[in-house]
Amino acid sequence: MNIVLVHGAWGDASHWRGVIPLLHARGYHVVAVQNPLTGLADDIDRTSKLAAAQEGPTLLVGHSYGGAVITGAGHTPNVAGLVYVAAFAPDEGESLGSIFARQAPPPGAAHIRPDKEGFLWLDPAAFKESFGDDLDDTDALVMAATQKPIAARCFEDKSGPPAWKTRPAWYQVSDNDRMIPPEAERWMAERMQPKKTISLAASHASLASHAGEIADLIDEAARSLEAK
Repeated sequence: MNIVLVHGAWGDASHWRGVIPLLHARGYHVVAVQNPLTGLADDIDRTSKLAAAQEGPTLLVGHSYGGAVITGAGHTPNVAGLVYVAAFAPDEGESLGSIFARQAPPPGAAHIRPDKEGFLWLDPAAFKESFGDDLDDTDALVMAATQKPIAARCFEDKSGPPAWKTRPAWYQVSDNDRMIPPEAERWMAERMQPKKTISLAASHASLASHAGEIADLIDEAARSLEAK
């Protein structure tokens, strides 16, 4: 089973550095995409091409905005399933902005800073408290210093038909998320009717702060697909 890991906003593929060795040790072929974060269609295209380049069945795993990406890229023929990690799972016609509009803004939204080029940054001084207050200080500092901005249009781009309606899915909710409201994550998970949902007492950065539990969920999803 191939596993393609898809990062979200304000990060890159290195956000998966805790998960990758754990999956590799279990015998999986693991790659992590480097998405441009310039538009939902751009990121879906990049992820779809990497998934299609894998030989055999492939599991897509998306964190945060990466969930919206795998919702589109999951239609790639060799994709067998989807795992959402504290992630957006839009339905057709929805945008990240419309999902946010369902409830009060999360605390981390107050620390998003636009630049003159149309990209959004997360205030480095508030990165740890907003993105990952359960990270150690060094990890939070490095993530803040190396963050990759996301185009503001990514929050406005509308999703196409969702792959989670045709592919088996798994979902992880972060109970202490300050970037996506936990209630929004639960709502998206419930309507998806995944094979399994787990909740962790984790921040938005669960892929880093709870790498072991995330690797276990991915492993469980992969084993389930391989058993078919």
